Amino acid sequence: MSDAKTSNNENLDEVVKEQDEDAFDTTAKEQVDEEALKESGISGDEDLVKELEEAKKEVQESKDKMLRMAAECENLRKRMQKEKETSLKYAEENILRELLPSIDNLERAIEQGKDANDVEVLLEGVEMTRKGLLATLEKFGLKPIESLGEPFDPNYHEAMAMEASSEIPEQHVKQVYEKGYLFKERLIRAAKVVVSKGDTAQ
Repeated sequence: MSDAKTSNNENLDEVVKEQDEDAFDTTAKEQVDEEALKESGISGDEDLVKELEEAKKEVQESKDKMLRMAAECENLRKRMQKEKETSLKYAEENILRELLPSIDNLERAIEQGKDANDVEVLLEGVEMTRKGLLATLEKFGLKPIESLGEPFDPNYHEAMAMEASSEIPEQHVKQVYEKGYLFKERLIRAAKVVVSKGDTAQ
């Protein structure tokens, strides 16, 4: 009887021991799981902060890049504006440079005319200078209007008078007082002319 009681007590102790071990294992496991969750949460927060910092860095870099591009565009605009102003300021430089030889020729013709007894020599020098000057102006788009003997055109001619003529038809230019000029097909001065009334003697 005593042995049976002892055996029952031992069995009961083993059962209690096993229950205690199971309870310890469960508690330990729960503690490990809680620590893992905490560590996982900390790690997630760190990743989120890192991503946020990287996003801020990218935004700042994009902002800096846009500011640099805006500054470059502004500098380009200012440079182009300055070049335009300079170009307009010295736009006549090429024309004036081309006119200088004509002035030189005219001065030489005047000097030669002072020493020459022959008027034809002086006229020849002046005529050459005139041709050179007109050639230079035509190079830049200036062209004289040929009016003599042409039909009167109020778009290009300014009538100063009307005279009878047996040679020039009616409403045609009989005489040119002052030549007209076109600049690149645009009228810059109308020709002042005398218009024929035709042969009034008939």
